[in-house]
Amino acid sequence: MKKEYSRFVGSNIFEGIVSLRTLISVREKAGNNDRRIKTVYYSADRAKKEKKELSWLTHRAEDQGFEIKLTEPDVIDEMATGNTHGGIIAECTDRTLLNTAPTNIKDNGFYVMIEGIEDPYNFGYALRSLYAAGADGVILGKRNWMSASGVVCRASAGASELIDVYSDDTFENAVEVFKNKGYKVVCADIENSVPIYDADLTRPILLVVGGEKRGISRSILEKADSIVRIEYGRDFDASLSAASAATVIGFEVLRQKNY
Repeated sequence: MKKEYSRFVGSNIFEGIVSLRTLISVREKAGNNDRRIKTVYYSADRAKKEKKELSWLTHRAEDQGFEIKLTEPDVIDEMATGNTHGGIIAECTDRTLLNTAPTNIKDNGFYVMIEGIEDPYNFGYALRSLYAAGADGVILGKRNWMSASGVVCRASAGASELIDVYSDDTFENAVEVFKNKGYKVVCADIENSVPIYDADLTRPILLVVGGEKRGISRSILEKADSIVRIEYGRDFDASLSAASAATVIGFEVLRQKNY
């Protein structure tokens, strides 16, 4: 973990109205995310300008059982981990991640295992793209950036709270669960790979995407049914970021589903 991101770990402070609206929407849908809002800290200055928003928020607070505290901007600044909160933050409970038991996994789904992403922003960008591409869930290791849920929520435009998130003791265990359920396991790598447009990426599929530095572990690559690569438009030796790779492949999975 990079030192500059350590301040985000263990923080259940969600910042900004987009994050707050997402959390409220998740609770209204009563899905697999059990996180709830405890207290919303709302800037008194914002309250004077956004009376309609505060009225909407007050009604949701009554429905979902959280408290709204009007406070001074410097109090919110002190609690926040970033500086783009806009005068509104929410203190929330932890979220229970799902386990990879077969009963928790759809029969004909699209899931993504993300291994080795180095920072919470890149992780959030990856979740945003995967949710938009129709992924049913993401599988993470025990050490993951969901411990920095607030900043991940902002980076993902709320997708991190909308998508199902799973955790397993080891990635190897998770891969075996999916294979036993009839999923093909597809890894994004270079060696022994085929272009994504020549590969079978139809459902049910478990896509494995690794970070730029460490890639995908050998033990997972050995379990893959196929290995795919993204073809470039020119000679270029550098790897795409994990978020970019997940985006490109995720939307190819969507294309093959639809066409």
